[in-house]
Amino acid sequence: MADILYRYNKQVYFNITNRCCCNCTFCIRNHQEHYGESDSLWLEKEPSVKEIIDAIEVFDFGDCEEIVFCGYGEPTMALETLLAVSDYVHSHYPFQIRLNTNGLADLIHNRSTVKEICNAVDCISISLNMPDAKSYAEVVRPVYGEQAFEAMLHFAKDCKKYLSGNIRFSVVDVIGEENIEKCRSLAESLEIPLHIRAYS
Repeated sequence: MADILYRYNKQVYFNITNRCCCNCTFCIRNHQEHYGESDSLWLEKEPSVKEIIDAIEVFDFGDCEEIVFCGYGEPTMALETLLAVSDYVHSHYPFQIRLNTNGLADLIHNRSTVKEICNAVDCISISLNMPDAKSYAEVVRPVYGEQAFEAMLHFAKDCKKYLSGNIRFSVVDVIGEENIEKCRSLAESLEIPLHIRAYS
């Protein structure tokens, strides 16, 4: 049975969907069934809000320092679920909530989603992963093609209006030092911090 909640270090991750509009060449879900302390992250069906809350109520959060929406899918694909679960967590627990996202929610839902997302979470990490539209399309492989790159940057800039210092870009270290440095320069030009993740 797939895990809806799983622990990695002192974070508890919420795996609310397996749907994703990208197919990154380095995506870990192409190589293994699970991550962290999970058994499997491949859901038989997308969990309802009630099923997620039921899982939360029996989960041992122990020394948890942060809740993270991130699993084997793009969390904003299940936006209404994300918003409802975030509201529940904020109402019942003291934890900070982070969203790990590809930043394509506006394209996914064909409207601006930034305000409601930023009102629901405390911080956002947006996958930058490549420094220009062409290489981004080749490596991240979004269903939207090269337009996804500018949409992701636009989403990030909009998030700054609501979360200010609680937004960051991330890249995976497998993209190579040259691309990392180009991503760093791009992030600096937008005044958004860059986090480099070790591929595991």
